[in-house]
Amino acid sequence: MASVAAQASWWREPSKDQWLAWIAAWLGWTLDAFDFTVFLLIMAPIAEEFQVPLTSVAFVLTITLWMRLIGAVGSGWLADRIGRKTPLMISILWYSLANFIAGFSPTFLFLAVFRALLGIGMGAEWPAGAALAMETWPARSRGFMGGLLQGSWGIGFLLSSAAYGLLYSSIGWRGLLWLGILPAFAVVFVRRYVKEPEIWAENRARQRAEQREVRAPLFAIFKRSMIGNTLNACWWMASGFITYYSINALFATHLQKDLGLAPILVATPIMLANIGVLGASCVWGWISDRWGRRVAMIIPAVLAIPAAPLYLLSTDMFWITIGFVIQGLCGGGGMQGQMPTYLSERFPTEVRATAIAFCFHQGAIWGGFVPLVLTWFAVHYEVGFALPMIVGTCLAACSFALALVFGPETKGQGMKSDLVIA
Repeated sequence: MASVAAQASWWREPSKDQWLAWIAAWLGWTLDAFDFTVFLLIMAPIAEEFQVPLTSVAFVLTITLWMRLIGAVGSGWLADRIGRKTPLMISILWYSLANFIAGFSPTFLFLAVFRALLGIGMGAEWPAGAALAMETWPARSRGFMGGLLQGSWGIGFLLSSAAYGLLYSSIGWRGLLWLGILPAFAVVFVRRYVKEPEIWAENRARQRAEQREVRAPLFAIFKRSMIGNTLNACWWMASGFITYYSINALFATHLQKDLGLAPILVATPIMLANIGVLGASCVWGWISDRWGRRVAMIIPAVLAIPAAPLYLLSTDMFWITIGFVIQGLCGGGGMQGQMPTYLSERFPTEVRATAIAFCFHQGAIWGGFVPLVLTWFAVHYEVGFALPMIVGTCLAACSFALALVFGPETKGQGMKSDLVIA
């Protein structure tokens, strides 16, 4: 049977249930990206309407990122205890409703509260969805499909930037937030068609049968046998988040404030770059299935460094667009694409959802400092947004690559229902 599977086309190897599970995770992540990234495009008009400093609006983005850790750890624990499906549905409903309600904000404080609540739902989605998809998918093409899954954040960002470019003038920033209710309908698909991964179900049954249940998986990943792997994964993810938000958190604001561009011109490089994000995640995912997870992330991370000044030091729309698309192929998507695959392969089944939830979203805490710190430097020293963004991107990309040098290689590693640390 193994030889037959190896000869078949990779897309024919997964069963219908495996495809449905991956699609569910894809929907959750893509729509999550829409609800989150739309805020990056409307920070300046929100500051103007509520008459608050731009640093205050940047702090809302920071709080949203910080709250992701709370949702992630809770969802990871629940996913390890009762399954991946239910936490995924709860998270999608949560962030959809939070974004929709934020559109009715009568005050800036009201907006801040509901965007913070969105962060909880946003954080809850990734560990449940990533564990569901990666545990279900065959090892042969897991890197490619993990890249396609993670890179689909770019589709969500593309949709939000398209909505901003086409609809902002008619529906304003409130209307863009109201569109955030649409992802809630994905829950119907998840509830009806998605099954729990067999690996998780078998592992959970063995925990109960052998009376070796892991009741505190978050503490388990800091045991002596696991702590080195956990801390390295945290370093790697923190660097990834700082890189991503140095590139993306204030790019729209840079174009609006520093260069004074109209909405459609702001949206154009973002839309094109996020097409590149998806394509790069798939290409580097394909490379990871052949030459290894680490090399498929280290190379684009290094390339992200010279890409940053290419578009941030230019006022020519052509070079801004070309440079930002190149960055989408490197720091925006290429180096980020293996996160669900690599993290899932690094941890055993009984703590996988909790482990990837914590390691991934503690990175969001560090990433949450980025818009606040970069905005402070840009405004306080009156240097504009470009220079702080370049410094943040270059330092974090170097750190990302170095963390991978010291990390394990996991290509070809199968996921099993065996009890490892229970």
